[in-house]
Parts: sequence; structure tokens; C-alpha cells
Amino acid sequence: MDEAGIPGQRQQGSKSSRGKGNYKPKGRLVDLAARTEIEALLGTEPPRRDHLIESLHIIQDHYHHLSARHLAALADWMRLPMAEVWEVASFYDHFDLVREGETAPAACTVRVCTSLSCMMAGGEELLEKLQEYASDDVRFVAAPCIGACDKAPAAAVGHQLVEHADLETLSAVTEAGHAEIPPAARQFDDYCADGGYAVLRELLDGSRSADDVLATLDDTALRGLGGAGFPTGRKWRIVGGQPGPRLMAVNGDEGEPGTFKDRLYLSTDPHRMIEGILIAAHVVDVETCFIYMRDEYPEIISLLRQELDKVRAAGLADHVKIELRRGAGAYICGEESAMIESIEGKRGLPRHRPPYVAEVGIFGRPTLVNNVETLHWIRDILTHGADWFNDQGQEGHPGPRSYSVSGRVKNPGVIIAPAGSTVSDLIERCGGMADGHSFKGYLPGGASGGILPASKGDIPLDFGGKLAEEGCFVGSHAVVVLSDQDNMWDAATNLMKFFAHESCGQCTPCRNGTEKAVSMMTAASPDTDLLGELSVAMADASICGLGQAASNPLVSVMKHFPEDIGAGGKAGAEMSDNNSKVGKPVSFNLDGKTVEAQPGETIWQAAARHGTDIPHLCYRDSDGYRADGNCRACMVEIEGERVLAASCIRTPTEGMVVHSENHRATTARKMVMELLVSDQPPRDEAHDPDSELWRYAETQDIDAARFPAKASPPPTAAIRPLL
Repeated sequence: MDEAGIPGQRQQGSKSSRGKGNYKPKGRLVDLAARTEIEALLGTEPPRRDHLIESLHIIQDHYHHLSARHLAALADWMRLPMAEVWEVASFYDHFDLVREGETAPAACTVRVCTSLSCMMAGGEELLEKLQEYASDDVRFVAAPCIGACDKAPAAAVGHQLVEHADLETLSAVTEAGHAEIPPAARQFDDYCADGGYAVLRELLDGSRSADDVLATLDDTALRGLGGAGFPTGRKWRIVGGQPGPRLMAVNGDEGEPGTFKDRLYLSTDPHRMIEGILIAAHVVDVETCFIYMRDEYPEIISLLRQELDKVRAAGLADHVKIELRRGAGAYICGEESAMIESIEGKRGLPRHRPPYVAEVGIFGRPTLVNNVETLHWIRDILTHGADWFNDQGQEGHPGPRSYSVSGRVKNPGVIIAPAGSTVSDLIERCGGMADGHSFKGYLPGGASGGILPASKGDIPLDFGGKLAEEGCFVGSHAVVVLSDQDNMWDAATNLMKFFAHESCGQCTPCRNGTEKAVSMMTAASPDTDLLGELSVAMADASICGLGQAASNPLVSVMKHFPEDIGAGGKAGAEMSDNNSKVGKPVSFNLDGKTVEAQPGETIWQAAARHGTDIPHLCYRDSDGYRADGNCRACMVEIEGERVLAASCIRTPTEGMVVHSENHRATTARKMVMELLVSDQPPRDEAHDPDSELWRYAETQDIDAARFPAKASPPPTAAIRPLL
């Protein structure tokens, strides 16, 4: 019986029908049986709003999919709009949404990695062969990097990792596997017996001060080792200087293709990271720490739950609350602000900066974000001193580095080597090239770090320096080695497909740009001139690092490997090198003239008031509208900043120098308009041929886009709809 048939019981959100005839419920009715099933799974009290994703995990784990009836029941129980629950669930790859009338997927899902290292090891061919073994009970799907590049091709049967997967093993699968706690993991008692938590105890009993810790970190070359490379000591001081309460997030969403170092450290010695967390929490005075771990590491999640309970029982975590959160298959959540959105139970959409997460992070509080490996080194640095750490590097490159090395080497794995090591050094440490392979090129920093030829194999792999001069970066220190048997254009295409799949869809340059790039790169005769223009616009105008760096491999291959570009391609194309409202007006320089912005006014508003027309599509100067900065049509260049800024949401500061009409800004805006127009019908067939989109396109001489038309949309299960 549905709810409408229960006498005397008001419907959720209903109004009195007195004087209005018979009441008829509106919208989706909640299935009471589904509501009972949800409560049985999740407990007697509705979870907090920020626990939405974990609640979805529990339902997915139990039923192997998320049915519309269960999502409606969950929304009703949590008192959230159904659209909000659906948009969050549909954003993440590891949730299988089933609408009314649709057939649920097979209970057992086998994910075969098709990212670069696994592609090179035959992952794509393996997945294709497995399709004939699919059944009502087992399905085989492609997966982006699952953090086992040294075991390529890798797969996961349910929650169980399969190393060096092959057809015989996977075709015999009949049911989902379950992750086991890594047998090599050093657990609490063994860690303590080896001096573990001694430094933390010194802090807790007052024999070592927080100032001593910060002084040591100031002298140490420890940096953020998840990719950004920001000095750790400076970050701790910045967050510690913000008003409390302060929060902390540990970024364990190791999703960069080619990266697997954190998985190694956590599966063998998890307490080094945990002690690093507890030290940081004490020094920075953190109230709550959220450990965000990718869902592809289920054995580590189980291990951390077990070991965190032991730490709490020993009284070592009384000064901070620690919560373990699972990701759900979204690479973008490795970006710190997207991770914070996910921790809050939302879609992982990167935030605009400023403000930065050190000021406004989780739940609007100052937040310290550290990578797993960064925290792994804290105990040893404080035990042995700054010089011990710094002296392990090469001249000009202090400290050790953990390089994840995969691809065409004899013995892939995590190589702990001096900072500034070269790929030639790493290949030698891996036992040389794999038999039958000659060194051709390499990725110095994972999927987004670019691709260099073997002739540049003597460049130190570290932050900045010669590597940056080549337009590349070391990022998470993921090194993928390619050989004479690999086509570099195919490698770059594989990486661009990865970025297109993982784009959150928030901004035009990344969402449309990656999709158009894939379409052109897979054409028989790639237009490298247009790809070059597109790459510049993506790098300049995307909101976050995904879109800004997605074209790096493409640019590198066009520059260094023109002979590998598809037949007929134009090889060797020339490549181009929310603040708070304040109480008084500010003066800033706009296109060479000094203008005044009123309190809270954005660059776009101030420019419009002074007669400068910057294109805009998402902004309306009326109640009910808000600018979100996502269409990227209003990009301007701010001197001293690396990427362009959305003028519709950026507030000017005193003395800021803004360029709205220089080549960089106008080129990026024109490319954004062209990307938007490319997915529209011809202007003479458009619903509104005089819309602002077409008006601005006309001013920039865009009548029709040069990009291929958008392909038919894939099935819902294969995309992340942005509702």
C-alpha cells in the first residue's frame, strides 16, 4: 500500500487540504517498504547531511546498485530534495543508478583498468575479449587508474584487486570478491615497539613544543607530495594562524594515472601517516580531521578503520576527532577543494579561488590539507632532524622522493631516490628497460605532467627547474616509461580520454575542450593547429588543474613526436608559449586606466559601469540570478596570476592590474565562445538567433565552429550528468 492509502497520516511536506477538496499528493511518493529497508541499513537516526555519500555507499554495497525507490526513500529520510540526492549519486562512477523500469546491473562488477600503463600491458584488449563472458551475474567495465600501475594490467573484482589480470582468471569470475587487510601491514603494537608515537607522546606531555615542531619543519625541505609542492611548514603556520575552530583533511584520493606510492605506504606502514595526522592536529590545534580515501583502496580503508580504533583505545587521539571518508570513483576529488566538497557530501566540483581552503575550507572553516606521503615523513623528520631529510637529496634538490615507476621497465614499483633523480637513474634502479624494448619517452609527472623524449632523460625530476622550462611538472612523481613499441599520439589520446571522462563538467574549456580534443585526436587527419589553439584556451581559462593541465601530453607530443601524429595530421604545429565585501571602494587598473570598484563589486560590474563590455553569459544584474564563473566567457588576465580569472565573480583589490583586451584574454574568450557554439544548431536554425551567445559570437567573427559536432550522448550509466 502506498502512503496515500494510509488513513490519518499526513504526507511528507503536505499542506492541510481543509477547504480545498480532496488532497492529492504531488511529486514522487515514497515506497514505505524502501523506507524501512533504508532505515534497517543506516540505523534509527537519519545521517548528517555530510554523510550522504557514505549512506549511498552502504546502499550500493548491499544491493549492488541504487534504485530510484531507495534514493527517494533516502531523500525523504534525510529531508533532502530528491534532485539533490540524485545529482550527488549520479556524479560518482561507483554508484549504479537504476530508474523505474530499468534492469539492475549484474551483482558482480569486474573493473579492468584501461589507463596508460595498463593499456600498454594489454588492458583494452583484455576488456574487449571479456565481453563475451558477461552474464546476468557478472559484467566487465572499463575503469580509470586503480592505483596498481606496477601490476599492470590490473583489475578489481568487486572490491578485490587482481594483479597482472588475464583472460583465464577474469573469465572464471562468478561473484564479487572482498578486500582483505594487507598481510604485510605493520599494525599498532609492532609500530609502537619500534618507537612509534614517541614523538606524539612528547608533544602531548609537553616535553616537546609545537614551536619546536614548526621550527624543524621550517628548516626541512618537506613539501606537499600530492602534486602541488607547497612547503609543509609554511602551510601549517598559515592554517594555524587562522581563527578557530580549524579542521584538517588528508588527501588519500590517489587517482593520477601512474601513481601508486600512497597505496604502498598505507598497506605496509599506515601508522606513520596516522602519527603525522595526530602531530599536525596538535600543532595546528585541529578540531576534526577527515581522512579522504579513494574507494579503489578498500583493503586500506578496512585496515585504517581497524588501526584507528586501536589508536583511539590507547588514548593517543583524545585531542582530535578523526573521521574516515570514502571517495566514490571521481578523479577530480584529488583536487583539494573538490575533495572538500565531497567530504561535505556534495558533488566534487572545484571551488573558485580566492578564498583558499586554508581560510575557507570544510564547512567554511580554515582547513589544513596534507597528502598521505607528506604526513608519512613527519615522524622521522622530527626524530632525526631537518638535515637528515634534506641530505638525502641531490645538490639543489633536498630530500628524498618516492617515484612511482611503471611502463616499459623490467621491475616497476615505488623507487625511493634522491630528489632530482633523472628518468635514466630510475630506469637503472628498475633493472633497465623491459626485454625487447628501447627507451623512447616518458611521463615525468603522471597523466597531466607532459611527455618528454628519451633525449631529455637527464632532466632532474623535481618541482620547478629545467622540467618546468620544458612545460612539464613532476606532480605526484609518477613516472611512466614508454618504448619504441609505443605510439606517443596513442598515449596522448588515451590520457585525453581519461581527462574527458573525469572532467566534472563545471566549466566550458574543460568540459567541452577535452571532448572536442578527443574527437579531433581520433580523426584520421588531426588538425594540430586547432588543437594547439584549444590547448592554450584550456590551460588559461579552466577553473582547476584538471582542465589547465589536460592538454599537456597533447602539446608535448606535437612538439617532440610529430612523426607519431595520425596520418595526414599537420605535424609540429606551432605552440604558444570570492573575496568578501569590503567597506570602501578600491582602485584598480583596467586596460591601462584607473577605475574605481564599489564595495563588493566584481571586476565585470566595475568594468561595465566604466563602459568596458566584457562578454558574459551566466551573469544577470537582477534578483534571482547569480554569477557562477563556470561558462568562462568573461575571462580576464590579472597581472601576477598564472591563469585567467572569471571577471563575473572576482572582486578587484587595491592596485590590481587587469587586462580584458590583451591577446591572451581575448583568445581564450573566443575559444570558449567557439566551444559553446559548436554544440548549437546553426544560427539560422537556433531557437533564439539573437541571444547573447550569438551576439558575442558575431562580435568575434564566429559564425560556425571549427570543431566537429557533438557525438550522440552515451548511455546514462557511462556519463556524469551535471544536474
